[in-house]
Amino acid sequence: MRSQVAGQLVELDPVVCTGAHGYPSRLGRHVRRRDHLCRKVNDTCSIGNVTAPTFLSLPERSAKPRTVGLTHVLDKGTTVESTESVLTAAAHIDVWKFGWGTAYLDTALTAKLGLLRAVGIRACLGGTLLEIAWTQGKAEQCLEWAAEVGFDSVEVSRGVAPMTLADKHELLRRAAESFVVLSEVGSKDHDQVLTAEQWADEVAGDLAAGARWVITEGRESGTVGIYRTDGSIREDVVAAAVAGGGVDKILFEAPRKDQQAWLIRRFGPDVNLANIACDEVLSVETLRLGLRADTCDLSRRWQPA
Repeated sequence: MRSQVAGQLVELDPVVCTGAHGYPSRLGRHVRRRDHLCRKVNDTCSIGNVTAPTFLSLPERSAKPRTVGLTHVLDKGTTVESTESVLTAAAHIDVWKFGWGTAYLDTALTAKLGLLRAVGIRACLGGTLLEIAWTQGKAEQCLEWAAEVGFDSVEVSRGVAPMTLADKHELLRRAAESFVVLSEVGSKDHDQVLTAEQWADEVAGDLAAGARWVITEGRESGTVGIYRTDGSIREDVVAAAVAGGGVDKILFEAPRKDQQAWLIRRFGPDVNLANIACDEVLSVETLRLGLRADTCDLSRRWQPA
């Protein structure tokens, strides 16, 4: 079976067309129909071959595959059809995180992982699922399953589990044997606030234990971790996280536009941003490039003399 992603026809495993009990599902029939329609549209209209404009002077952005300027999106349970739609912006997405425990329940997981692999986007297992597995003594089984189904990245966090730093680093080292690891620092609980010094120390420790990047907690709400309950930025904590690992190693969770704009202004268009909503990928890219009112003065800074 094939499906359309960013102008390409992608082969999908037939198993994705079955439901949870192995019987043909409505999802499978929908994907087949979309495949037919996508091929017909591409053959007659060449939708995937639009010429990109180049007449503006804009800030420089690192090209994919890249290690800085990452855009990390949060999948809250999208369908295959929605995933295909989002992936028309695949050139602007670097990491796709399956939030919380959604991967454990998603019957379209195999199909979505195939789509991500075809366009060179990292598929990351959410840290909460691994934390829950750890509390049940099943972390090893969770990692083995993640490798088997096709994840290339996992998040290691201690936002909900009663995990010490030593426990976290042991789990991180194990995960790094098989995956690219994104660690996360910060609690999801408003009442558990780390000091700036604790942020710097944990970031440095996670990188030493094998994390490729460190995510700063902000949640989907943008009201914990590096943010106050009103969403404003704890600048001392941001500075401490950067001091602990360097800005290129930090992925700032920034679900809100004002937070994204602040970070882009502070660190430039190639700052790493995480927990971006799937339908806001292009919006974030316009902020990076000064193509939105909130940051449009940035594009003027790069005008030729």
